This record gives sequence, structure tokens and C-alpha cells, in this order.
Amino acid sequence: MAVYGYCRVSTTDQNEDRQVIAMKALSIPPAKIFIDKQSGKDFNRPQYKAMLDVLHPGDLVQIMSIDRLGRNYEDILKQWHTLTKELDVDISVIDMPILDTRSDKDLVGVFLADAVLSILSFVAQNERDAIRKRQAEGIAAARLRGVHLGRPAKSCPDNLRELANAWTYGKMTTKELLQKTNLTESTLYRRLRELKIVKRK
Repeated sequence: MAVYGYCRVSTTDQNEDRQVIAMKALSIPPAKIFIDKQSGKDFNRPQYKAMLDVLHPGDLVQIMSIDRLGRNYEDILKQWHTLTKELDVDISVIDMPILDTRSDKDLVGVFLADAVLSILSFVAQNERDAIRKRQAEGIAAARLRGVHLGRPAKSCPDNLRELANAWTYGKMTTKELLQKTNLTESTLYRRLRELKIVKRK
């Protein structure tokens, strides 16, 4: 029996250290720890797929929590079924010891584990839905108050029209115009469209 660890964080900005430390505490070698820095909205994850390719019946997969398998109720249950029924491997959820398919393999034990998994997956999805709803309500309320959300808009230099006119007549390259205005290329062209300035040929 081989033991593998699967870790996932939703974005490249998030840190997977807590999950990795937990895996190493279980003596799982780094070569058998698979890490995805990607949303759980689907299972097109390279490291997850790579792990599935090396699993054999009787192997064990350790995960920190059930939501590492996915973000919604149906997908979590589907992957649980794929791992335990189709690939015939065991799963142990570190944060929820009752979800350990190595123990209580009799009919009652399996039923209880499946029931607990269903409940926890449902609760996890409801909590994510509630968080998204609260975020949407907060954004809507902020907009009603006139609060600007997102990145602050870059201010244009007062002499943008003058600089742009020089650019239109070939007296300045696009690179020079970007340097003088301190704008990104996409922002610059958007401002030029707003000013209805087009480069002459």
C-alpha cells in the first residue's frame, strides 16, 4: 500500500504550507504529495489527474478537508465515489477523522461514513453559497453608497492631448508616449478612444 497526499489552494496567492506540513507529519514523502494551485470549480487539475494515474487498489489518499476535493456538493461526492469505488483506494480526511475509509468497513461503517460525507458536503456548499451571497450584498450596498470597487483608476496627465497629438503626427513613438504618460498600453488606448484621437498614417 502506498500513501499519497493531495493539497489544493484556490489561487497562486494562497499558501499551501499548512496542508503540506500536515502531510509531512504523516511521513508522506514530498514525491508523493500532489499540489494544485487552482480553483476547485472543476477537476481539470494537472496534479490531481497525475495522482489518479499512479493510484492502485489499496492505496491511501490523505486530504486536509473534504473541500480540497471540490467546491460543490455533487463534485465532492463524485470524486469520493471515483476514488473509493472505481479506483478502490482509501481516503482519510485529516480535519475530520470520522471520514476515514480504512476503518469500519462493514456495512454500517460504510453507511455512516457516506452519510456524514453527504451532510458535510452539503453544509460546506451552503456555507460557500452564503458567503457569495453576503459578498454580493456587500458589493451592491457599497455601490449604492458610491464606493469605488476594484483597482483605482489611473489618472491621466494634464497634457495627454498634447502628447497624443505629437504621437499622431509621428513625432513620438508609442513607447515614448507610454513612458511620458505612465499608463499601461490598454489604458492609454482607452483614453485615446475617449479623446477620439487616432494615429495618422
